[in-house]
Amino acid sequence: MIRVVLIDDQTLVRRGVRALLELAGDISIVAEAGDGIEGAAVIRRERPDVVLLDVRMPKASGLDLLRELRDAGELPPTILLTTFDDDEALLEGVKAGARGYLLKDVSLEQLTGAIRAVAAGETMIRPAVTERVLRGLEHVRRDFDALEPPDPLTRREIEILRLMAGGYSNREIADALGTAEGTIKNHASSILSKLGVRDRTRAVLKALERGYI
Repeated sequence: MIRVVLIDDQTLVRRGVRALLELAGDISIVAEAGDGIEGAAVIRRERPDVVLLDVRMPKASGLDLLRELRDAGELPPTILLTTFDDDEALLEGVKAGARGYLLKDVSLEQLTGAIRAVAAGETMIRPAVTERVLRGLEHVRRDFDALEPPDPLTRREIEILRLMAGGYSNREIADALGTAEGTIKNHASSILSKLGVRDRTRAVLKALERGYI
């Protein structure tokens, strides 16, 4: 059973999502919260497998909560839910460690699929949203050019890139893979160079565009 905490300031949304997920069979909402402050306490108490987190909330937003838990090393796999086509929120959410980003108009199948994927360690960002963000980044000046034609990422680099998409630091990736932090930094530099981007957020988005993750 996948244990889920649902954090949204709208009671009707929480009730609707709970009713839908009760049909899934293998997913259970173990607790709810109506704002980011209450959500932090609930997450720390329940230690869920997945968090469904609204972006726009009073007191503390979903992004505020993401950053707080990430900095404390207590961030579970998290999917951001929003009614807005907010590209900036997607960028900030991925940067803060969110593993999924879905609009609230997704189907039950899409939502349950995202929860199962994120619980299994994958990332799940709605392709239509990702494509808009990538188009929005096309005008951004790059610090250096990608290799032409671009060298393919190695299997190790793809593995590291997936962990980067999960919001893990170089130290955490090194610990997970049993290698030195300096080695991960070298791999990360190679990944940025091959993808022709200047930071980890753009690397994740470019990897999604190219189908690496």
